[in-house]
Amino acid sequence: MHPQLKEVTARIAKRSAQGRAAYLKQLDAARAKGRVRTALSCSNLAHGFAACGATAKQRLSGDEALNIGVITAYNDMLSAHQPYERFPAVIRAAAEECGATAQVAGATPAMCDGVTQGQDGMQLSLFSRDVIALATAVGLSHAMFDAALVLGICDKIVPGQLIGALRFGHLPTLFVPGGPMRSGLDNKSKAEVRMRFAAKQATRIELLAAESASYHSPGTCTFYGTANSNQMFMELMGLHVPASTFVNPDDPLRDELTRHAVRHLAAVAGDEACALGRLIDERAVVNAVCGLLATGGSTNHTIHLVAIARAAGVIIDWRDFDELSACVPLLTRVYPNGVADVNHFRDAGGLAWVIKELAGAGLLHDDVQTMFGRGLSASYVKDVKMADGGLEFSPAAFASVDNEIVRPAAEPFAPTGGIRLMTGNLGRSVCKVSAVAPEHQIVEAPARIFADQGELLAALGEGLDEDFVAVVRFQGVRANGMPELHKLTPGLAVLQKKGRKVALVTDGRMSGASGTVPAAIHLSPEALLGGAIAKLRDGDVIVFDCEQRRLDAKVADEELAQREPAAAPGGVSHGCGRELFEGMRAIATEPEAGATAFGQFI
Repeated sequence: MHPQLKEVTARIAKRSAQGRAAYLKQLDAARAKGRVRTALSCSNLAHGFAACGATAKQRLSGDEALNIGVITAYNDMLSAHQPYERFPAVIRAAAEECGATAQVAGATPAMCDGVTQGQDGMQLSLFSRDVIALATAVGLSHAMFDAALVLGICDKIVPGQLIGALRFGHLPTLFVPGGPMRSGLDNKSKAEVRMRFAAKQATRIELLAAESASYHSPGTCTFYGTANSNQMFMELMGLHVPASTFVNPDDPLRDELTRHAVRHLAAVAGDEACALGRLIDERAVVNAVCGLLATGGSTNHTIHLVAIARAAGVIIDWRDFDELSACVPLLTRVYPNGVADVNHFRDAGGLAWVIKELAGAGLLHDDVQTMFGRGLSASYVKDVKMADGGLEFSPAAFASVDNEIVRPAAEPFAPTGGIRLMTGNLGRSVCKVSAVAPEHQIVEAPARIFADQGELLAALGEGLDEDFVAVVRFQGVRANGMPELHKLTPGLAVLQKKGRKVALVTDGRMSGASGTVPAAIHLSPEALLGGAIAKLRDGDVIVFDCEQRRLDAKVADEELAQREPAAAPGGVSHGCGRELFEGMRAIATEPEAGATAFGQFI
């Protein structure tokens, strides 16, 4: 095992000892109650199976049949979640075939960040994760279930579902993906149209045609953003059926993989080692971080993985990400870090390749327990195909490896993972450099201050054309829910392509699709809480140095301390349901602690 991996993991385990012990004590107490359904009163139980068929009622009346609780994020507005409409029927039929029962225990919200980018609804996005966690817990609270199947894919949905499910960590739990849509318009062409539109060289009709050709059918978006990063770490944590992550929704294999998930869950439900809370320990969390770094995944997971880990009593921070990034090489080039999409990535070797290479280089905890046995590579470096009576798994062959998409650990695309902790007199922030060209990783330029994304977009539309560091403040979790600022990327990228030195500094987030423009994000302390970003003025020179991991304003410490922070803009707490989230904003933790309303409770 790589010494840095060993050192970081040991530090996390020491830091987490008290919280992890308390979590496992809670898990053991829940498991000690045994099958809680048998302790329900007759009235409770009758309510619980009133809508079931005769066979299911008979099974649920006794104390032997397994009952699987299904948590679904189905809606037919999200392309990624629309395929889940058919899954409950598939799951119930598979459960019946193996002598079990299955019930949809509850549904969670599932908003689409692709729809809400730049809109008021984006200010609800991050907190939708906490709402999803709550909804998951409500669904599993009925004391009817011996195991759980969780249906979710996209940005806040899987993190929220996992946080909620971990509060029922005594249950064996599998996550069931729906798969990506098939490849449409290639990502390079889509990005080019976006940049031409930002430069007023393409019409809205042209842009909509390009977007519609890219996002064109049921299934997950095919770029490697937060949604597909979620799917990566579900596999790296051992919570998916092996080789199931990137199978398309319309492939006959998709439904058979779902049936296999039910059969397998029924087979291992009595195994304490497969309890969700046992699987998600500090080693599983480190594996998820290593997978994120090796694949150039979403910066959103510097928040989400922190919150997930805390739900299992494990405490991680951005220093852990940074130190692991220094030793984990970049093994993949998938858009926005390359031109390939996740279908191409799957065909070039996919997650099995990544697991094999990281394990071989000592950059994973390979001896962990998964839902499919001991050993991550032994369980997940697999191919799968249809066979009589089900599925056939075999060691992955990697016959079509494309070294423009995946590389071996000995010959990576980059020697480091690309997520860096930036520090300096402005605070602590995260920067992802895996898609940023070396010549753009150091920017020293005057600050231009903006109160929100709209102000910067307006300035770009009016012809802003100079070297500058865009400072977009009052976008933190306490201020307005920490929206993604993805719409800034095309306009700033146009200036960068023209030779301007540009960068972004914000206490908000960027999308999982953030790419070529250097961006220091999640800046803490945030402006609303008196962070130094609130004291910056137009013209202050900012030094943005990705190589040295420094983010500084060239302002004397004494002057910066004496400056009065800018007043927060008004009017961001109301409309579009935002007032309903005011209480959550008021108690949310800082981003490095997960940006969650649960931080003081779990």
